[in-house]
Amino acid sequence: MKLSVVIVNYNVKHFLEQCLYAALKASENIETEIFVVDNNSVDGSCAMLREKFPQVILIENQQNLGFSKANNQAIRRSKGEYVLLLNPDTVVEENSFEKICAFMDAHPEAGGLGVKMIDGKGHFLPESKRGLPTPKVAFYKIFGLSALFPKSKEFSRYHLGHLDENQTHEVEILAGAFMLMRKKALNEVGLLDEDYFMYGEDIDLSYRLVLGGYKNYYFAGTTIIHYKGESTKKGSVNYVKMFYNAMIIFAHKHFTKGNAKLYRFVINMAIYFRALLALVSRFVRRVFLPVLDALFIYLGYAVLLPYWETLKFESGYYPPEYLNFVVPAYILIWIVALVFSGGYQRPVSLKRIISGLIWGTFSILVLYSLVDESLRFSRALILLGSAWAFVVLVSYRLVLNWLKLKNFQLDIDLKKRIAIVAKPEEAERISHLISQTNLKTELLGMVSPSGEKFGHNYLGEIGQIEEIVKINKIDELIFSSVDMPSRNIISTMLQLTGLNVDYKIAPPESISIIGSNSIDTAGDLYVLQINSIAKEKNLRYKRMLDVFLAILFLLCSPLIIWTVDNKAGFFGNIFRVLSGRKSWVGYAVCETRNMNLPVIRGGVISPSDIFESVLPETKKDELNILYAKDYQPVNDLEYIYKAWKKLGCGVPKARD
Repeated sequence: MKLSVVIVNYNVKHFLEQCLYAALKASENIETEIFVVDNNSVDGSCAMLREKFPQVILIENQQNLGFSKANNQAIRRSKGEYVLLLNPDTVVEENSFEKICAFMDAHPEAGGLGVKMIDGKGHFLPESKRGLPTPKVAFYKIFGLSALFPKSKEFSRYHLGHLDENQTHEVEILAGAFMLMRKKALNEVGLLDEDYFMYGEDIDLSYRLVLGGYKNYYFAGTTIIHYKGESTKKGSVNYVKMFYNAMIIFAHKHFTKGNAKLYRFVINMAIYFRALLALVSRFVRRVFLPVLDALFIYLGYAVLLPYWETLKFESGYYPPEYLNFVVPAYILIWIVALVFSGGYQRPVSLKRIISGLIWGTFSILVLYSLVDESLRFSRALILLGSAWAFVVLVSYRLVLNWLKLKNFQLDIDLKKRIAIVAKPEEAERISHLISQTNLKTELLGMVSPSGEKFGHNYLGEIGQIEEIVKINKIDELIFSSVDMPSRNIISTMLQLTGLNVDYKIAPPESISIIGSNSIDTAGDLYVLQINSIAKEKNLRYKRMLDVFLAILFLLCSPLIIWTVDNKAGFFGNIFRVLSGRKSWVGYAVCETRNMNLPVIRGGVISPSDIFESVLPETKKDELNILYAKDYQPVNDLEYIYKAWKKLGCGVPKARD
């Protein structure tokens, strides 16, 4: 056997498929075996492999063992004279394998080889050739000196920028995305170090090959595509920490004690620096649309104001303070209303934007009627500005959607991505019912409600549910109550707090096709809806209700203060709610509290306070689960009404 190709896969099914087509083509004229080691993917990768690539040797792990361990599993079983570690997000040329093996045959001193890599846009990837990351080299790289002087022999040592990318060179470090090694050399220096979970293992092995008396080469005779960043979010703080912590392991292993300490210091500085950049970037992304909205509305007023003055009065009728202070105040109210209505959520919803603008306009008109007459400039300008805001905010979002810009896609263009949590029999029945409806859905696959393994159309099992939802971008989970107890369903839903997933429960007696009255309309799916308190809109509504009631209670306090038990406590709770330290209604404190409940603010009262008698701990826990599962703002109002006298008492401090 001439060549053993080892590919480690983790949830990149479509890239893997493309990679294997190219690898099989490249192996036609050379004796090759191909291993795919799957690290417990939940995107259907293994099913795809068994169906389309039966000739590939599949090693199917039941957990994510990391890059080093997974590669070593296949290397130990390999029979080739050469071993190629290949990323699944790569595409090789038809003659790549022949060329690299021929080069290694002609250079017996070569222990390892890397090739020229380009990204999906055809740009050369500088990590194709690298130098040893000493503390000085790492400092130049981390703090941008290598980017400022990309061709400098001194500053660009990390990526060897002074070496011609179109010429073959001897190098120190190879890239793990495409890393060819002589099996004899591996037997001498050892396999990948399994202390590295991901990142750094290629640097370590490359350096050990050099220490073992072999040479590493950057071979420019063939080029591959590497879709860098597709299988890993390389701009994330998590990536930075994982990568640089791998560098610390490398430093402790290969550098002197003093250099290792210096290296750790430099790496920690880099992590904090990149974390700061990530926070700034996240802040800019969050405020971009609100600032743009405010700018558009203000520009509209700047044009409308002089036109309205000329039409109705005379130029200069309104004082400068109107544009400088009053209009910005209006805009702030609209922006706040858009935030609370979900106007800045993704995907973009025109319905939420219109709702926010309506509430904002209503709030402005109410405030306008309450302020002193000397501060009432023009109700007509409020309405004109509101109309302008409706037109411009909706219009430019439609344009952004038409341009297909990332993060600006309208929800009306999206299919709801669904997964069914059920055993095969129920899963088949539910999926058939869904297929008969006219709903815009895309069934991604099934999830086993237990640890059992079922068919190829299963994405994984319930223990992997969080990963399944994230990887497959699931919008909605449908649970079969036949195959999963209600308590487990609720626990799973609460586990996914913050992932913005919708849920439905499908009991056998209530899931059906109903309302079909024509041959073109199959009807709709009837299921039990779950309205978790963890939904972003519910958290907004709850906070809005808290603030509104706190202000109302404060204004009406001279009349209502006599109706509560603890008057000083009532005032204290008003200000605790306004400051965000408390909510009017929260969970009941109990020893058996379900720790999977979504995190909310501690409550002044709880659902258990509406009962006169002391409830058992299990009953309090049930009330907490029901409160979290089916939240409605009206529920809070009911609890406040029934436990009114206790609004000044508060509850003992507990886990929020």
